[in-house]
Amino acid sequence: MILLAIDTCDARGSVAVLRDAAVLQEAIHDSAEEYSSWLLPAVEGVLKAAGLKLQDVEVYAAACGPGSFTGVRVGLTSVKAWSEVYRRPIAAVSRLEALAAQSMEDTPYVAAIVDAHREQVFGALYQRNGNGLQRIEDEAVIAPRQFVEWVGERVGSERVAWVSPDMECVAGEEGWAARVENGDRVVRVEAKFAPTIGKIGYEMALEKRLTDALTLDANYVRRTDAEIFWKGGVGLGR
Repeated sequence: MILLAIDTCDARGSVAVLRDAAVLQEAIHDSAEEYSSWLLPAVEGVLKAAGLKLQDVEVYAAACGPGSFTGVRVGLTSVKAWSEVYRRPIAAVSRLEALAAQSMEDTPYVAAIVDAHREQVFGALYQRNGNGLQRIEDEAVIAPRQFVEWVGERVGSERVAWVSPDMECVAGEEGWAARVENGDRVVRVEAKFAPTIGKIGYEMALEKRLTDALTLDANYVRRTDAEIFWKGGVGLGR
């Protein structure tokens, strides 16, 4: 199965082409160039390097958010167009799930964090379930201190693997020292999500959990979803 994976959720985007779960080629957005002009040449470049064309792609694996409105929109609009032209299905992958999936630690829980700017983070908490991950409540955009505190309330003394390319967003926040003393692990990763998005997309394809251009939807994690917050007795994003 040939998959094309795309992540344009923030300035640190990437694309990758995979055969099943094996990454054949990848490219990183490492400039200030707009995605509207960068994306198509980058896709054509990785496909050409792999000896493939756009019509050879069998599944598109797209990061559907959370992230910037413009970035997510450019990526998903492109994928929708290709899906309609070539009649190929789409795997809509959470960027935070792709981040959490990179944790190889043996902790019962995984917290995924990405800098959302304006003194906020995109965050999600996952519990290990066999070989997979089960998300605890909704993804959120939230102040780092509040996310650390919320995670602590949910997991208690259970250990957490904190996975992020932006660990400086939470390190030093109130409650963080207690998590370190608890034995939590810190997993710093590169902000290069497309290869993992492609691998998750491959698993989704095997499980027939795919969508199409008509039903593909973005997950911007609206601020209002996170403002009805934990102190009111409800979960993030509810």
